[in-house]
Amino acid sequence: MRVGTWNLAGRWSPHHLEMLLAQECDVWLLTEVRADVSLAGFDSHLTAAKMATRRHWAGIYSRTPLQPRPDPHPASAAAFGLGLTWCSSILPWRSCGTVPWGDGAAKEKTRRALDQLASELPVGALIWGGDWNHAMQGREYAGSVAGRTAIKAAVADLQLTVATEDSPHCIPGLLTIDHIAVPQSARIHAVNRIVAEDHSGKRLSDHDAYAIDVTVS
Repeated sequence: MRVGTWNLAGRWSPHHLEMLLAQECDVWLLTEVRADVSLAGFDSHLTAAKMATRRHWAGIYSRTPLQPRPDPHPASAAAFGLGLTWCSSILPWRSCGTVPWGDGAAKEKTRRALDQLASELPVGALIWGGDWNHAMQGREYAGSVAGRTAIKAAVADLQLTVATEDSPHCIPGLLTIDHIAVPQSARIHAVNRIVAEDHSGKRLSDHDAYAIDVTVS
């Protein structure tokens, strides 16, 4: 199957739709999703909570039917489909404020969110992605090194592997903070970065999109 993730930055236009459909993904794990985002032929499930007016934290879009699950965290959407649980998340960043993260430093907010997610998500039969606001290696730009360490521990506890950990960010010299994690038993065939520009070179988001081809046994 082909799985993608993209932070839409609360934007939506025919160019965004064209880019999403061109990737031929079976499932999209989207973040900062406007309420009017619609993909023909896809079932969808969005977080109940919104990060801004008409902008949901996260959403899951699938070519096959989804069975929505309760949000495992206000900034994460979860659903069941294709024999797997799917989760699309935004995780805390340095200047994220307190809602819905609570008080404390970014590393504390990240650990708190991960603890809540870990208590709700299944081990193994899970594909988890979205805007995690942390690179998995190299220079840390948006998150914290302690937050990265906590994410890696959560990924290991859920028996997942991060397919996108080596993928470049749209900012030269950085690695992506948008990720897709799959079961450790899965076979990852390809990982692709999709530059988020329209035909004229105008940016569609401040995040690039990422897609993986994977076989989950």
